[in-house]
Amino acid sequence: MVANMQNRTSAGHRTGRPRSAAADAAILEATRAALIELGWSKLTLGDVALRAGVAKTTLYRRWAGKNELVVDAVAELFDELELPDRGSLPADVEGAVLQFATVLDRPETRTALMAVVAEATRDEPLRRRIRASIVDCQKQLVLEGRARAQARGELPAEEDPEAAARTADLIFDMVAGAVVHRTLVSGEPVDPRWARSFTRVLLLGLAGAAEAAAQD
Repeated sequence: MVANMQNRTSAGHRTGRPRSAAADAAILEATRAALIELGWSKLTLGDVALRAGVAKTTLYRRWAGKNELVVDAVAELFDELELPDRGSLPADVEGAVLQFATVLDRPETRTALMAVVAEATRDEPLRRRIRASIVDCQKQLVLEGRARAQARGELPAEEDPEAAARTADLIFDMVAGAVVHRTLVSGEPVDPRWARSFTRVLLLGLAGAAEAAAQD
């Protein structure tokens, strides 16, 4: 998690005094607390600085503005996601879906994620930051889970690295899209029953895609 945070904030780092990991952590934690208490619209860098016990200029040395700060604060929550080996591909997928939904259901995530995504529709650098800070990091879990399933013999190996990367992108888009829509747009629960049903549909699609590829 610390490495991911350092990678995210290094792009906005300016010359001057050395960065303080403790200050970074305090600022991101204060940002999440402010999101819960104040919401997106009322959150200000001044309030975050006060909560974190740092000067406002300290924030501006690290983040260009509110949007970038909130993205990194929320991205830390996604860094907590992992993919424990549950013994089978269906169990692994169900576990990942439920973990992802739990992060999305946190009040600070609910408050911030839709807001920064909306801002990103007209801010290409912000869109790239969301992609690098959240999306690309979570795609690594897809690659890890697929490699584990291939080692078990549950999925066929893919010899073409580019094809493998496209498949990983597609799997992530299907999982993330479905869970984000259900949690943040529809406001419906992602419970174990829904996770099982979704996993069944997803894996049926993957099996069909593998069979079609084998026939080509």
